[in-house]
Amino acid sequence: MTDISNTAANEHEAQLGDYFALLKPRVMQLVVFTAVVGMLAAPVSVHPVIGFASILFVAIGAGASGALNMWWDADIDAVMKRTVNRPIPAGKVQPGEALALGVALSGMAVMMLALSANLLAAGMLLFTILYYAVFYTMWLKRVTPQNIVIGGAAGAFPPVIGWIIATGSFSVEAWLMFALIFMWTPPHFWALALFMRSDYDDANVPMLTVTHGRPATRRHILGYTVLLAILAIGTGFTAIGGYIYLSFAIVLNVLFLIGAYRIWKRDEVMAEEDNYAVERKFFRLSLFYLFLHFGAILIEATLRPYGLGGW
Repeated sequence: MTDISNTAANEHEAQLGDYFALLKPRVMQLVVFTAVVGMLAAPVSVHPVIGFASILFVAIGAGASGALNMWWDADIDAVMKRTVNRPIPAGKVQPGEALALGVALSGMAVMMLALSANLLAAGMLLFTILYYAVFYTMWLKRVTPQNIVIGGAAGAFPPVIGWIIATGSFSVEAWLMFALIFMWTPPHFWALALFMRSDYDDANVPMLTVTHGRPATRRHILGYTVLLAILAIGTGFTAIGGYIYLSFAIVLNVLFLIGAYRIWKRDEVMAEEDNYAVERKFFRLSLFYLFLHFGAILIEATLRPYGLGGW
């Protein structure tokens, strides 16, 4: 990792909001939501206090991962337009402070989750933090165009952790929720990379758009979207699915497939003419896609005790 000068950091006094920004609060929201869905979709109820405390520690663990990621990636964040205003490259927080915060919060989150829930959940949280901060951030991100594919697993573990908080064990249903996020991640980020390619070029990050070109990226988006649609709709026929989830899944995946097909059919001349309008629309849809799928799983889980959810 390239050292970042502390001179700029000394010109600003860090505010509480700067340290909070290190935790990637927007990513944390998704982590919390999917972990909650995983916990509530489980066939075992959790005491509200235990559930709240456990999800809080999962959120802290996610934030710790974000801080460690920003510490290590401070050099490339400084040259990418969408990350240049993050706390470290903006000179608001020193790299050492981010490292210390990430390590401290990681230890606290894992220890407290072990106490509030169970050792398996705590172990999975520790594994997730290490996977994201070390395996993905420090290695995969800078060496392979499959960084998003393999590294995407880190963001897919929260519903599994939520399920373990409730049940103390793994299950097929938990891994189906994992798979939804895992398969969604590549088309989501590759769509972003299509209209933000210069960022990855400047930072020398081997995103698929950089190493294999945009036509190959478009083909990959379509391929992964087809597989994702099969998985998402098929999940509707499992224990965490039902007619409500299936209705959401069919509509969302038809729209997602249409968007991916339109991306695949375009070339760079067409994309540049409308400033990547189709790619941007697909990316925005991807933001709602995951939320609505997990929201439907949550609705099914909420209604199931009353005999209204599921099949």
